[in-house]
Amino acid sequence: MSLTQTSTKSCRLGYTILKGSLRTRQPRDYSTNSSPGVIESDVVIVGGGPAGLALASALGSSPSVRGNISVTLVEGSDLSKIKSWSPAPGTFSNRVSSLTNESQAFLKDIGAWSHVDGKRTCVVDQMHVWDGVSDARINFSSEDVETSGYGMAHLTENLNLQRGLLRHLEAIPEVKIMQQTKVVSIDQDHKDKGGWPLVHLDNNTVLRARLLVGADGFNSPVRSYAGISSYGWAYNTQAIVATMIHPPRGAFEGPNTTAYQRFLPTGPIAFLPMAPTHSSLVWSTKPALAAALLACDPAVLSSMINAAFRLPDVSMKYLHKRIMDAHTAKTFITPEEIQQEIRWREQAHGIDQNSAHSSSLIDPRAKLGIPPSDSESVPPLVTTLQPGSMASFPLRFNHAESYTGEGRGARTVLVGDAAHTVHPLAGQGLNLGLADVECLAECIQSSLLAGGDIGSHTALLPYGQKRYLANHTMMSAVDKLHKIYSTDNDAIVWARSVGMEVLNELDSVKAAIMMRAGAQSVGGRASGWNFAGNAVEAMASTVHAAGIAKGVLGNVLGSTLKNLAGKIN
Repeated sequence: MSLTQTSTKSCRLGYTILKGSLRTRQPRDYSTNSSPGVIESDVVIVGGGPAGLALASALGSSPSVRGNISVTLVEGSDLSKIKSWSPAPGTFSNRVSSLTNESQAFLKDIGAWSHVDGKRTCVVDQMHVWDGVSDARINFSSEDVETSGYGMAHLTENLNLQRGLLRHLEAIPEVKIMQQTKVVSIDQDHKDKGGWPLVHLDNNTVLRARLLVGADGFNSPVRSYAGISSYGWAYNTQAIVATMIHPPRGAFEGPNTTAYQRFLPTGPIAFLPMAPTHSSLVWSTKPALAAALLACDPAVLSSMINAAFRLPDVSMKYLHKRIMDAHTAKTFITPEEIQQEIRWREQAHGIDQNSAHSSSLIDPRAKLGIPPSDSESVPPLVTTLQPGSMASFPLRFNHAESYTGEGRGARTVLVGDAAHTVHPLAGQGLNLGLADVECLAECIQSSLLAGGDIGSHTALLPYGQKRYLANHTMMSAVDKLHKIYSTDNDAIVWARSVGMEVLNELDSVKAAIMMRAGAQSVGGRASGWNFAGNAVEAMASTVHAAGIAKGVLGNVLGSTLKNLAGKIN
């Protein structure tokens, strides 16, 4: 198999072929010069998050590979708590990820997906995305292309995935897991002993790694040791997460398998289905507003969530100011007061009380019989928030300048958040990390097949070539989406709205975007829905054409975008 192929599908094909291509033999004695008290391990993975566990599972799932190399995973937290995680019925964790069909196929290949609790995952069949200023809308549906019943993606709690990976690793004793063990320092062995990385742990153990993998998150000690610099910026944005409880969809509506996302100037708000009566919230907004919302009564936050999907932007700005003023004065607004404000705003905008866009007068718990005709254009009305599920975290963009170390940092490689951090608006963070893992596992196995050194620059070069550009393309697209929708400038709103509405009317173009992104089933297996980059590219082309037609306005738009980007960066 060629090592210069660039697609994730090629990584998986290579992985599948190589799983059975090596003959099982005793692990190689790669070094005869190990120091006393130093433990040799061919692959040392630092980090027990989804990326690290997935890599350990991928390497350990092939008998021929685990018979040739030793794998050790080091994690500072107590993984036994995750392995024994047993949430109360009807409750969900607030950290949820969207797994593309490509990611699911990889997890199935390595045998881990069967250990993930399918009852705690939810298929996404449709996605409704719209502009919070102009209401321009684009809708994607799994019916637009052939997905072999896989839907567009699957939503699952991160803990559900981690627990599944840990259960899978239980059956692979060759992979050693050192939990509740922190990395104290990393240095380099003597050159006459190969200059391999030495990982010093807080239990006085030293691991000597032929290949050191950093799956240790944004503040990666492995990246620091390797001397790999990174670039990026904070978004001045905080993501609010929570588990929302709402009535089930009625008999005249489809199931709760539609994801909703509305782009407000303060940041996007996403409604992600998890079960018939539960969905997950990811609301990206300004830090001061996030703090004010989380300080309110949960009923106030529920009302604001409902309003954020329904009220015009001008009224949302007023409500935001009302919430923040009350927070500053430490006279927190009550649920009754916020409902009264929302009711007045709906009346001022002429919103029909019987419409799905009204949230102030209709009791969401009442059985209303036949729903309004537009009921599925917005998410169900939130009644309550799961206690203890509200939280927030800062958002940022960060990308390592290289995924592999050189010189003193040789024999190191980065995956997942240690290599890249992206805005969650497209739900691609975990998928990028799993694609990294899949490709790295393929490269390691290719090196073993050729009798090479798995930690050498030659063995790791294909990984960086395949993954860096793919990740950078997606990350840049998501970053541009964030910046384009973080303004209510008239010219930019017009341009982005034209692009979105034109795309929504062209079914063949939408289908082409999805097929190009891999939404269509290939070879009997469904692949990913990484369509964000393609959608942005198509939108940009449409906006460019519209700018030419508008002449002067196109020039104004370009100048405004340039100035905006300069201010944001």
